[in-house]
Amino acid sequence: MRNEPGMAVYDAGLRLEAYRFHRSFPKHFHDHYVIGYIEDGQGALVCRDVEYALKKGDLILYNPGDSHSCAESGAALDYWGLHIPRETMLDLTEELTGQRTLPAFSRNVLSDPEAGWDFRALHKQIMMGSREFGREERLLLLLSRLLRLCGRPREAPAPAGREAVERACAYMERHYGERVTLDRLCGEAGLSRSALLRAFAREKGVTPYHYLENLRIGQARKLLEQGVPPAEAALRTGFSDQSHFTNYFSRFIGLAPGAYREIFAGKEEPTHEK
Repeated sequence: MRNEPGMAVYDAGLRLEAYRFHRSFPKHFHDHYVIGYIEDGQGALVCRDVEYALKKGDLILYNPGDSHSCAESGAALDYWGLHIPRETMLDLTEELTGQRTLPAFSRNVLSDPEAGWDFRALHKQIMMGSREFGREERLLLLLSRLLRLCGRPREAPAPAGREAVERACAYMERHYGERVTLDRLCGEAGLSRSALLRAFAREKGVTPYHYLENLRIGQARKLLEQGVPPAEAALRTGFSDQSHFTNYFSRFIGLAPGAYREIFAGKEEPTHEK
């Protein structure tokens, strides 16, 4: 198994990030959308408790909050990915459908040569730093095809039976930078420890602690994108020390915090005409 440093590029015009990794990832989730592609190799993906055998040419689709892990199985993986923030996805979906609503991918793994070709061409342009408008066309064409193949509206708010878990999540989203205890989460949810752990695993696919760590990583990413030094980002997001933060961030993002911060150096916000 190879766990090499990744490559990453931020495209200010498209407002998304492109990555290339040769590595596996432990169980985690994102607060953004991911469109990935297996350029080479084989892997075993577990997403939303469903197992997939990944092969060359497969597209991988994650909605925000989809819990997943990936390990190599056989030939080493060459994974290409696009990370699309929610606000960017809202704008893209509105342009394609006329509806300003977040979509949801109904499938996590897809084999479609046409979409794969569009993805590879777009990813190469972004990684090379192209600013030609052809990459905007390719992004819209790719997303349009994916939505036709496996898109559906985002689910309605959680029913009453899931409200306890959502209360615990809301508490962590407000207090991720502080010390959070399991007892406090149980109090917020109104459940015992064992009941909360079972409910959390069922609804979110991860434990409360892993959910909190993912929240902290997500917030740290935003701070690093704004140029905040890694040590300060670690402190502001509740990590016990910078070493813990660096190890955790590198494990889940594929880049060290300092290297991730560098890809946003000189980042400019594009103007948008309505």
